[in-house]
Amino acid sequence: MARKTHTHAVFPAPDHDHGRCASDAIAHAEAVCSARKERLTPIRRHVLEALLASHQPLGAYELIDRLAETGARPAPITIYRALDFLREQGFVHRIESRNAFIACGHNHDSGDPVVFLICEKCGAVGEAASAAVAETIKTASRAAGFTPKTPVIEISGICAHCKAA
Repeated sequence: MARKTHTHAVFPAPDHDHGRCASDAIAHAEAVCSARKERLTPIRRHVLEALLASHQPLGAYELIDRLAETGARPAPITIYRALDFLREQGFVHRIESRNAFIACGHNHDSGDPVVFLICEKCGAVGEAASAAVAETIKTASRAAGFTPKTPVIEISGICAHCKAA
């Protein structure tokens, strides 16, 4: 499945249609899982849907609380296993500085470096995958004889929507 690399950060507008965004992402996840002969089980789907409900990173226990609102309270190990699967498939990223997770709404190669732009005001996260950043990191890594495992860059600041408000 061909993946597209974005060269700019994508922050959702304050009036962003999360419903359409979520349904598109779920359809993409189902197609990818089907092609890879993987299962998007109900719990995996619910975790992904909870992350897609906003563009803010959520911790595992926040996910548990959100899922408990609509049914039985899942065990932490269940959530962590679902998150592991979703990360392996490229549907979710971990925001290390927040010890939280965010749904990936972009189609980029899993090994490509990702730049997270984290708004300090509203908490939204923009994801920017840039060919130039990827090439710079790959070149620097090769020169050092280093193989990156999780090429993620996190930058805190103020998003354009908050700056304009």
